[in-house]
Amino acid sequence: MNAPLHREMPAGTLDAERALSDVTARWDGDIVKQLTDYIAIPSKSPGFDKDWAANGYLETVLRNAAAWVEAQKVEGLKLEIVRLEGRTPVLFFEVPATGTDMDETVLMYGHLDKQPEFTGWRNDLGPWTPKYENGLLYGRGGADDGYAVYASVAALQALKAQGVAHPRIVGLIETCEESGSYDLLPYVDALRPRLGNVELVICLDSGAGNYDQLWLTTSLRGMASGTLKVEVLTEGIHSGDASGLVPSSFRIMRQVLDRLEDSATGRLLPASFHCEVPADRLAQAKATAAILGEEVYKRFPWAHYDCGGSTMFALPTTTDPVEALLNRTWKPTLSVTGAEGFPALKDAGNVLRPYTAFKLSLRLPPLVDAAETVQKLKALLEDNAPYQARVTFESGGGATGWNAPTITPWFENALNKASQAHFGASCGYIGQGGTIPLMNMLSAGFPKAQMMVCGVLGPKSNAHGPNEFLHVPYAKKLTAAVAEVIAALPAAHRAAAAEPVAA
Repeated sequence: MNAPLHREMPAGTLDAERALSDVTARWDGDIVKQLTDYIAIPSKSPGFDKDWAANGYLETVLRNAAAWVEAQKVEGLKLEIVRLEGRTPVLFFEVPATGTDMDETVLMYGHLDKQPEFTGWRNDLGPWTPKYENGLLYGRGGADDGYAVYASVAALQALKAQGVAHPRIVGLIETCEESGSYDLLPYVDALRPRLGNVELVICLDSGAGNYDQLWLTTSLRGMASGTLKVEVLTEGIHSGDASGLVPSSFRIMRQVLDRLEDSATGRLLPASFHCEVPADRLAQAKATAAILGEEVYKRFPWAHYDCGGSTMFALPTTTDPVEALLNRTWKPTLSVTGAEGFPALKDAGNVLRPYTAFKLSLRLPPLVDAAETVQKLKALLEDNAPYQARVTFESGGGATGWNAPTITPWFENALNKASQAHFGASCGYIGQGGTIPLMNMLSAGFPKAQMMVCGVLGPKSNAHGPNEFLHVPYAKKLTAAVAEVIAALPAAHRAAAAEPVAA
């Protein structure tokens, strides 16, 4: 470990080459090992493990992370595990400013809870079976986003190793994100006096358009979810006896979903579920499409088959890169993520099933209110059920999306400088189709803060699905880039303070 320099360097003058070297040494020497151990622990989010408290997996990964952070002995860092009754715990740390008198704070965010196992993993891989291969660390949660707390502290260490001035820094690592972060707002309220005046939020729970440059997430879709259930009988009946007279619950389900979605195009029908794409986001989508081209849609693992000697691939909804980007970031979309009421194929007899239930996941445009959408969705699906069947929609909650605030000159310059230094290319800007509820909370609580929402979830990293991996070479460069952006903030404040005040 490099000893801290006693001489303070001017704000913003981080040696990028040395920072990357220091960060790389920490990743290779310790962080990959820590994340390998982390992946092996099935610390599923409380929404997927109702016995999370008794099972103790979330507690284990939180304590392991806390022990590692404390072992780094970062100058001035104070850490604690914060607990509220009946809620998943959070890790909170704070580091005082050094070399600057600015009173603003940088907030670093991540989470340690994970998605469930899912099926389809490669034979030599598994969700809780970590494997490091060709720079990729496979297993559930490493990229989404167990690495965040380790990368955040490694970025801090890079600043300390060079004696670079930095603002006050706090870290907030939760264990409820994959369940919608319903435990987080009470913690934000409880910790608000200690969060300070947040000017920059660094969230490492997002994606990347490629592994060739730094990517800033400019928007996140919202989400509304729930279980739609159609009941026609109290028990299953021989299909030869009942079919044709008793309506199929599956057919009724199709009719009900037709109210919501045009099955031919996938377009959601209610106008209120849509919003206009802001002009700056449209311009950014065009610029990003020019960078990524066909990779926008080719990066997915499309099903394919042989047809007369030619390989046929399933097709995307569009092959226009701009439209493809907007479809997955600014257009509402329905996904059926689970089903109930169906026997396994090997157990399926000639029986008319009593009910069909689907778990629905609606991704909403960033500017559409999720709470209002959930209410409208329930009325749309339940009212005037065909054949007077019992149709119920049990909401799983919702989270409104997020549109980033207008980027300030210092932040844009810092992002580009960091991206050029570590990747040799300018920063890219991209919307993401996922949801991070924290971002709306922080934007509301700290409306003047800039948001560095970024991450390692690039092509084929497959968070939530099989064969999820963490791209370690990219993570190293991202960690160094984070340090560089933090180092630029005090210099930006000095420059702003030197500007003459308008009369």
